[in-house]
Amino acid sequence: MQIAFRTHDLGVKGLENAIEKAQSCGISAVQLVAYKFMDEIKYAPDALNAENTLKIGEALKNSGISVGLIGAYFNPVHSDKEKTERCIAVFKEYLKYSENFGCNIVGSETGSFNDDKWTYNPLNRTEEALETVVQTFKELAAYAKEVGAYVGMEGAAGHVCWNVAALKRAVDKIGADNIRIIFDIYNYLDASNYRSYLEILDEGLKTFAGKIVVFHIKDCVFEDGKLKQVAPGKGMFDFDKIFKKIKTYDKDAILVLEGTTGEDIIPCIEFIKEKWDKA
Repeated sequence: MQIAFRTHDLGVKGLENAIEKAQSCGISAVQLVAYKFMDEIKYAPDALNAENTLKIGEALKNSGISVGLIGAYFNPVHSDKEKTERCIAVFKEYLKYSENFGCNIVGSETGSFNDDKWTYNPLNRTEEALETVVQTFKELAAYAKEVGAYVGMEGAAGHVCWNVAALKRAVDKIGADNIRIIFDIYNYLDASNYRSYLEILDEGLKTFAGKIVVFHIKDCVFEDGKLKQVAPGKGMFDFDKIFKKIKTYDKDAILVLEGTTGEDIIPCIEFIKEKWDKA
């Protein structure tokens, strides 16, 4: 098992600072989102090249930090089609240079018709929305195959692939053998189903057997009729049961503590290690 953090959750800017922070916290794996912690790399076409991607990858490797996933998230159903095309071009660049970063998987969620809010819209659950996602990721998977990379897909309740079944439908319709899954229990929850989080985990592990490459680890509380994310160990999740299931599925799982920041980082690492060892 590896405990990983998103590079921009470390709370610092710049490659050297991120490496220093990771080492000081005992972090040896990251979900790399370059444009969110390196000001010199924008989320725009032609921001990446062989030189800067190799520099990042080699610096992380030489510091003993592995990359479990490359994030290049974008909204494939955004109303601004020119923006979507730019995002697709950026995603392809990350696929092209993924090996230089030290990881061959680039991931994204499946978007929402609420554009940059990434929240629930009834149009998200239409066949038109699903077909747009399918065609977009089919194009990305085809390009990824050309460059020897994989495409990671992540579902979420407010997005087009709003539950495990919808994401499975999309993956099946894409029909590519280089699609992989980023699984986040919290993402699939809302006021109607949050008590069923263990059943949703079971469904995901069974549905995507052999394809899950990263687990996003969060916790939550239910307050004022809404779910609120909190650091692992501070909410309602039974991590003894969660980790027993994940450990049975993959004893070498990559656990990304997505959204865990600041003073929560070190206590959460200790919490996750303790729970995992006992699972």
